[in-house]
Amino acid sequence: MDIPRKGVARRKLIRRIIVAVIVLVTIPLITVALGRLKPAAPTVEWATIWPDTVKRGDMLRQVRGLGTLVPEEILAIPATTEGRVERKLLLPGVQVKPETILLDLSSPELVTTMIDYEWQVKAAEAQYTDLKVRLESQRLDQEAALATVYAQYTQAQL
Repeated sequence: MDIPRKGVARRKLIRRIIVAVIVLVTIPLITVALGRLKPAAPTVEWATIWPDTVKRGDMLRQVRGLGTLVPEEILAIPATTEGRVERKLLLPGVQVKPETILLDLSSPELVTTMIDYEWQVKAAEAQYTDLKVRLESQRLDQEAALATVYAQYTQAQL
């Protein structure tokens, strides 16, 4: 026959409470400790790297991927006069130098102004030529008058 022992049920209850408290305290402590860890360094296959010494110089990085390139900063240069693009001499992506011509531009307003100035120059040249001819004519008239006066003077002396 089994004899019930006194205090066994109480000891089992105390043991269960202690285990539950230990589990309830250690799980948050482990979670906080894991949350404070730094991320591990990424692993790389040995076949994909080139082990070598570090050298100074330019680093060329070629990347392939989907998408489009978007400029970080767009700079618009305003023109001092209005005009239009007649033709593009180079395509985008071509290497250029400071003296490379990119576009042929034209401005009907500037062409009209240039023609007007050319006509003004021609008119000024014509006025200069006319003034030169008139002054030469006046000089010849004065020489003729001087010759007439000199002839009258010599006639009077005779």
